[in-house]
Amino acid sequence: MWNTKLFFLLIFSVLMLHCSAQTSDQLKANKKKLETEIADTRRLLQETQKRGNTSLQQIALLRNQINNREKLITELNKQVFNLELELDLNVKLSQNLDKKLEYMKADYERVVYLAFKNRRSMDKITFLLSADNFSQMYRRSKFFTIFSDNVKHQAEEIKKTQQEIAQKNAEILNIKEAKLTLLESKESEVKSLEKDRASKTKTLDELKRREKQLANELKAKQAKQREVEAAIKKAIEREILAANKKKAEQNKASSGTPSAKKPSSTVLEYTPEEKITSNSFVSNRGKLPWPVVKGSTITNFGRYRNPDVPSVMMESKGIDILVEPNTQVRSVFDGVVYGILDMGSAGKVVIIRHGEYITVYQGLATVTVKKDEKVTMKQNIGTVGKNMGKETHELHFEILKEFTHLDPASWLSQK
Repeated sequence: MWNTKLFFLLIFSVLMLHCSAQTSDQLKANKKKLETEIADTRRLLQETQKRGNTSLQQIALLRNQINNREKLITELNKQVFNLELELDLNVKLSQNLDKKLEYMKADYERVVYLAFKNRRSMDKITFLLSADNFSQMYRRSKFFTIFSDNVKHQAEEIKKTQQEIAQKNAEILNIKEAKLTLLESKESEVKSLEKDRASKTKTLDELKRREKQLANELKAKQAKQREVEAAIKKAIEREILAANKKKAEQNKASSGTPSAKKPSSTVLEYTPEEKITSNSFVSNRGKLPWPVVKGSTITNFGRYRNPDVPSVMMESKGIDILVEPNTQVRSVFDGVVYGILDMGSAGKVVIIRHGEYITVYQGLATVTVKKDEKVTMKQNIGTVGKNMGKETHELHFEILKEFTHLDPASWLSQK
């Protein structure tokens, strides 16, 4: 009965430890990801702080850093809790193994004692020769073999259980050390969080004194962005018109009669290949790679009041990503380069079509692809330039379905 209870307890504990290990692996992956983001944002902050003047990019980076540190502290708390559960399970397993060992030793000692006590009557040769017949002698011989094997097996099981106990005790020690390391890491992150919050408060105070100036800068930037948006729209319309005209001419050449449908500047007729690309693009929603390997989002999609300059309403058709100098820009999916524009201080723009869908990469200093060139997912298409005459480097990224802008956050993978 006791063995049955122990067996089920061990099975339950192993299953719990397996689930705990899976959870632990995910928590470690989340922790590593957040630590990488914090390190990247710290480098960007150092770059902006070198320039002396307090900027909106700086406060946006601090906000991101605080958010990431809060997430990391939450992940550390989860890991500590997970380790405590694992520690508790290991302690219980170790205690049950101790009981099992105690039971096995007692049983083994009883068998050895009885064998010693009856050693004369249990003399193998005498016992075998005193058999009444050969059949009885065989059964007695079999008994000795089974008895001997059972004693050996018990000795091996005791040794094995002792090794399991030693292993569990080592695991308990490792878990305690890991928990201590995590608590130290958490304490360090809490201190860094307090420091970042203090820095954010100080930076906000400085920004308030320059609110009028910053409001004018934001309005000028948005006005320039509207110019870029208009140029991008015209470029897309031109390409659609040219593509539809080409298809109409091909239909006329193949049928001998002109198409009844006039080429449209706003509706593109898709080829079967383009429809497959569209479906593939949609199936990768939420899994598309980021247009840069490292960077921090400082402007979100949509219309909202600027959190740092409340007098200004923001309206962004995409997201702005602050990056380090010489950062490579990459295509987020397979497609065809639809157009390349040079918008002066707003940098170069690369437009890539993915069937019905279009991605826009604005703020490039250099472009390494050509119009009508086929590109693949994660292929480098250029480098990010300086942000409209400033010293920071910023990529503006958009996703459209024809002329409808979509929120990139719901299409790109979680960092």
